[in-house]
Amino acid sequence: MNWSAVAAIMLGLAVGIGAFGAHGLKGRLDDYSMGIYEKAVLYHFFHALGLLIVSILPRIGALSQSAGTWVCGLLLAGILLFSGSLYALALTGVKTLGAVTPLGGLAFLGAWFLLAFCLLRSPAQ
Repeated sequence: MNWSAVAAIMLGLAVGIGAFGAHGLKGRLDDYSMGIYEKAVLYHFFHALGLLIVSILPRIGALSQSAGTWVCGLLLAGILLFSGSLYALALTGVKTLGAVTPLGGLAFLGAWFLLAFCLLRSPAQ
């Protein structure tokens, strides 16, 4: 999979979804729901940027292709589960959707700790 392309798509979506929230949802969501939506955009953007950076690491030899695939996959899963559930929660108000959010958080944690582990195990550059 071309993780750099996936990252670019995720970054574009973060910008578009963020703009939709700032302009299209202004006055339609209460402050609590807007705060949830903004948090989803923030985590979406940061982790999509992380996805882009991690996707480059195997190309420069800092990370194996296999490790890069695992980390990128976890980052993508985190974006979909964490931010996706928060977007849905903010837009629908269905509180049970918040039960999915921690799974995305675990995917984010897994991605970053796996990256650290793999980088610490690789030979010094």
